[in-house]
Amino acid sequence: MTRYMKIDLEKALRDGEKISIELGCGRKKTPGRITIDKVDLPHVDIVADMEDGLLFLPDDSVDEIHCRSVLEHIENFENLMKEIVRVLKPDGRAYIFVPHFSNPYFYSDYTHKRFFGLYSFYYFVKPQYQLRRKVPDYYTKTKIKILSQRLIFRSSFKLLNPFKKLFGRLINLHAILQQYYEENMCYLFPCHGIELVFTPDKQKKS
Repeated sequence: MTRYMKIDLEKALRDGEKISIELGCGRKKTPGRITIDKVDLPHVDIVADMEDGLLFLPDDSVDEIHCRSVLEHIENFENLMKEIVRVLKPDGRAYIFVPHFSNPYFYSDYTHKRFFGLYSFYYFVKPQYQLRRKVPDYYTKTKIKILSQRLIFRSSFKLLNPFKKLFGRLINLHAILQQYYEENMCYLFPCHGIELVFTPDKQKKS
């Protein structure tokens, strides 16, 4: 349940403005985005628990959703994915970052509920749009199309970052290399996270 809003959301929707929201913004505020977080911080526009969904947003009303280092904290992940697809316009886009399961720091945060790999979001993708290794798509009716997916390599030891970035460029040259890396190399060269962009796989309303 929404605790309260600090902005006039209905006016923004009514005026036909571009609606760009940020889920789990924390202490940061990007200009032009409506910020949502369950913690009432100064830059939060809508105080709400995303475990309850995005019921304060109507269907097909959002142009962009930005979500960085948030989904790993969500218990009811499938429901939130359903809500993201519901509120996005048919041509809307979601920009997501999640930690990769090989990231050693992932396990240090006791608030993390789940981990992510290269195939995690493909469980929401129809078989004809999946990678070479297919995963079941019948667990949920929520469907997306992944426009891009990159493995991000980064280190808290700054001297290693040039090598990590170069390695990342190589691995991200092709989906086959990404799949080979995750199956055979991820524990030798841990991945920091996954960056992806997707759009809803749903029919436009006439």
